[in-house]
Amino acid sequence: MIENPGELSAFVKRCASDLGLAHCAVTDTELDEHETHLINWLNAGYHGTMHYMQKHGTRRSRPAELLPGTVRIISVRLNYYPPDSVDAQSVLADPALGYVSRYALGRDYHKVLRARLQQLATMIGEHFGPFGYRAFVDSAPVLEKALAEKAGLGWIGKHSNLLSADAGSWFFLGELYTDLPLPIDPPQSESHCGSCTACIQACPTGAIVAPYQVDARRCISYLTIELKGSIPVEFRTPMGNRIYGCDDCQLVCPFNKFSEDTNEQDFRVRHQLDSPALVTLFRWTEEDFRSRMAGSAIYRIGYESWIRNIAVALGNAPGTAEVLQALHLRAEDPSPVIREHVAWAISQHGE
Repeated sequence: MIENPGELSAFVKRCASDLGLAHCAVTDTELDEHETHLINWLNAGYHGTMHYMQKHGTRRSRPAELLPGTVRIISVRLNYYPPDSVDAQSVLADPALGYVSRYALGRDYHKVLRARLQQLATMIGEHFGPFGYRAFVDSAPVLEKALAEKAGLGWIGKHSNLLSADAGSWFFLGELYTDLPLPIDPPQSESHCGSCTACIQACPTGAIVAPYQVDARRCISYLTIELKGSIPVEFRTPMGNRIYGCDDCQLVCPFNKFSEDTNEQDFRVRHQLDSPALVTLFRWTEEDFRSRMAGSAIYRIGYESWIRNIAVALGNAPGTAEVLQALHLRAEDPSPVIREHVAWAISQHGE
């Protein structure tokens, strides 16, 4: 029995700050409104081939069903934008380079933030005694953005990402589901998006089909990360040079002028992924991919999807002799998926 929940809450937040977490707050498990939104989204088929979304159903919106005994969620955020990275817009403007979503330039965030949450739980346990908890970082059926919004970390913007008025959106979210009866923090009072539609207009594939509604089947992040096999032809040209994820909706958001760069060394740029030459990446062997992407979020998409994505970008790149030579060298690749996308890329250059 916790004698002073308010004291415990203050302790939790101090520990979170000491661990480098940018914001920490507490909410309850009631997500009825967000559950309705989730069900409508699934019924519209916007989840595409992410069948696990349908399979998990309402466990995602009912925390106590996922972890029995849960009465509170400690929601945290951790900034990730690397200060030493090449300007994102300049990379997007150079079709000879590959664009990697800024969150994936360094070490896999799942490992970094989950370890931080475990440290937080350990500190709580050492000070107040054993308690029930489980840490989540985008790896289980959790409505992390809805929980963060309820906890007061920000509001869900029209692009469906969480936004903070003083920190933008370049951050990761993590949660501790717990049985501790902590006081609940007030939610974000309102959305500050107003009449702004910059994110909707910026989406290269029109994936933001309405304010607060994203059709994943059209989203470049889904196409380059979640989708296996063939990328629909209609989206290949709009993908441009985006080879892993897409940040366009965040890059144009006015609130990101208030964002802060990360202090985490683990999120610093690795292997020059902030502005890599497409032809160089296309020459990687599977062993190159495995060794260089080990410990990266990119590793989980696998070599085939990685090369597939780069082939599309080379189809959108200038048809230099170097580009065409690189493509022709993979024209008979053992993977039918890679062969298909290489053939498309070559055809884009009139061959």
